[in-house]
Amino acid sequence: MRRWDDVTEVPSDLGPTAVTIGVFDGVHRGHQRVIGRTVEQARAHGAKAVVVTFDPHPTAVVRPDAVPPLLATVDRRLELFEALGVDAALVIPFDKERSQQPAEEFVRELTDTLRPVAVVVGEDFRFGHKAKGDVALLRRLGERFGFTVEGLSRRVDAELDRPAQAEAVSSTVVRQRLEEGDVAGANELLGRLFEVEGTVVEGAHRGRELGYPTANVPPSPGMALPADGVYAGWLRRVDDGTKAGTPLPAAISVGTNPQFGHEPRRVEAYVLDRDDLELYGVRVVVSFVERVRGQQRFDSVEALVAQMGEDVERIRQILDVPRP
Repeated sequence: MRRWDDVTEVPSDLGPTAVTIGVFDGVHRGHQRVIGRTVEQARAHGAKAVVVTFDPHPTAVVRPDAVPPLLATVDRRLELFEALGVDAALVIPFDKERSQQPAEEFVRELTDTLRPVAVVVGEDFRFGHKAKGDVALLRRLGERFGFTVEGLSRRVDAELDRPAQAEAVSSTVVRQRLEEGDVAGANELLGRLFEVEGTVVEGAHRGRELGYPTANVPPSPGMALPADGVYAGWLRRVDDGTKAGTPLPAAISVGTNPQFGHEPRRVEAYVLDRDDLELYGVRVVVSFVERVRGQQRFDSVEALVAQMGEDVERIRQILDVPRP
């Protein structure tokens, strides 16, 4: 997939495109529906499927005091776009000037740059200065500039395993699930496991002393985390530049380590039955499957260790990992 970091980088000989526009934080099932339809339109018209997205999140410029925690970095979003069959992504730098661009001018600029034959967006899509543009305006502009417009619902209840959700799928709802510790619910809305990526740093070695050595993964600033607690999940190395490392079953802790005095919030992952892994300085991805319990402070270290043993056995069951 090709990537352009400004409209000036788009080649003049690109040819026709089918375009979708949005932040697409998390690339959840609702986003996947919109992007998938864009790819279908591209193939039907013999065109390139292009995603137009923004970095940073527009809220960081328009309402910096209300920026939501992000579900995925821009690089991760692009990886997910590519997996959905997208041919190219235009990452528009979002700044004060861009936030004040009138809606019609924004569409004219994209039309001149990408020459779309079809545009697909969510039914609640807004664009332009003060979000004055909507799907109805986009359709009128499409008639003028020569492209069709589809505004799709993000409601994909029928595809979910649990009973139908009351809300349409949105990044806000995914974040709410994570804040509640309901990673299984968040995963259903995402259509994949929620992940945290980072470089393993050296900690206080308490886990090793307790018999459960952990990989300490500081969360990236501004990124979402599940509620404090213990989770079943997986850890895989990505230090070779790919996401194809072998997933290893893990007991994952998110929190501030209240047993030993509160510390900065972080993610710690104990790979089941492994004390031979050398992960300091290694880039890893931690994937969350299910919450086991909330964060607790125990009466003694012995009580903590006993609970950790119970947690590991529960996680074996969740992940279907036999004892060695």
